[in-house]
Amino acid sequence: MDIAQIALFIVIIILAIVFVALGVQVFFILRDFRKTVFKANKVLDNTNTITQSVSAPLSSLSSIASGIKAGASFVSLFRKIISGGKKKHKEIDNGKQ
Repeated sequence: MDIAQIALFIVIIILAIVFVALGVQVFFILRDFRKTVFKANKVLDNTNTITQSVSAPLSSLSSIASGIKAGASFVSLFRKIISGGKKKHKEIDNGKQ
């Protein structure tokens, strides 16, 4: 074996060791990335649950507020009708006297 073959053999062995080390590192990086994606998915699921639990009472509160507003307008209309009837009744009483 001459010097060129020995040098080439040594370079090939060194490159093989480097590629194996890189492969192991890529494996660990991908495994950590997978764990991170699972954790992010759990966080998003929890965020979705929290959002739904907050939005449900707010929507019912909005419905209650709409009901109160409608009730207030009905009461206002009812008061106008009653006060209008009283005014007509007073005008009729004042006209008879």
